[in-house]
Amino acid sequence: MLDPSMPPPARLFQMINASFITQSVVTVAKLGIADRLKDGPLPVEALAESTGAHAPSLYRVLRALASLGVFSETEQGSFGLTPVGDCLRSDAPGSLRAYALMTGDAWCQHCVIDLSRCVETGTPATTRLYGLDNIFQHFDAEPAAAANFNEAMSSFARQIHSAAVAAYDFSGVRRLVDVGGGHGALLASILSRHPEMRGVLFDLPRVVRDALAGLERAGVAERCEVAGGDFFRAVPEGADAYILSAIVHDWSDDDALVLLRNVRRAIADDGRLLLVESVIMPGDAPDFGKLLDLAMMLVGGGRERTEAEFRALLAAAGFRLTRVLPTASANAVIEALPA
Repeated sequence: MLDPSMPPPARLFQMINASFITQSVVTVAKLGIADRLKDGPLPVEALAESTGAHAPSLYRVLRALASLGVFSETEQGSFGLTPVGDCLRSDAPGSLRAYALMTGDAWCQHCVIDLSRCVETGTPATTRLYGLDNIFQHFDAEPAAAANFNEAMSSFARQIHSAAVAAYDFSGVRRLVDVGGGHGALLASILSRHPEMRGVLFDLPRVVRDALAGLERAGVAERCEVAGGDFFRAVPEGADAYILSAIVHDWSDDDALVLLRNVRRAIADDGRLLLVESVIMPGDAPDFGKLLDLAMMLVGGGRERTEAEFRALLAAAGFRLTRVLPTASANAVIEALPA
């Protein structure tokens, strides 16, 4: 959207008004507009009737999003999908509809609005607004928000996972533990590509409780052990590789050290630790990690890190960072060996 050739005031004006883009995307996600357009363009009146929306108001939102390439106005008053808008379909590969819905949830909106107070006080918005250490505690009492969050993270994770599996050579790994692996999508993807490998899916008991069905659908259940536990206490021992995807960034350096030291105690002497994380790049180049870092600051003490910060964190936990592999997603694969 931002054209570098635009005068500075015009560029800043667009940044200031970016919240209208977010709210417009959230609105059409809630209404399921992309799902209704998957078979072809429709008049705005038909879209309004099927969603219970006010047609003239819906037209203005769709027109604005069409100017940004999310939809296309195929003829006056009729709209169709573009490749960008197609990502808002609930059944599209790599769908971001759940992510948009999560962004529109009250807790997320309140946290974003609290950014200035977070900067002033150094206190996460989740602590100031809800009295919580992190947003995960909020989800225990809000099942609908938890469901939106989990689906949003799953859709986001699918893109990260496929890119990480394609970028890293898992040859030689005999037993892989996926720490904080959720329902096992990443582990299933890796095991499917490496029939000689066995895996351990490790997460909180309530998280892995329903994981077996997905592993069976992927055809890897016979080679995968499901273990419930708290990674701040211990992780399964004796594997020659441990992978943590988008886990370390959820936590402060102190908490991350507890987790990584638990992995260090468990890992084989010749093992490999793999972190799938955003790595903040130096300089002023656009970097998704720098924006994601603001979200982590708001919701309870997590952070994105530079390569140097990862190197120092891993060294303190007893690991030696060996390489950072870029992937086709915004995240990289960070490889570390026991020091």
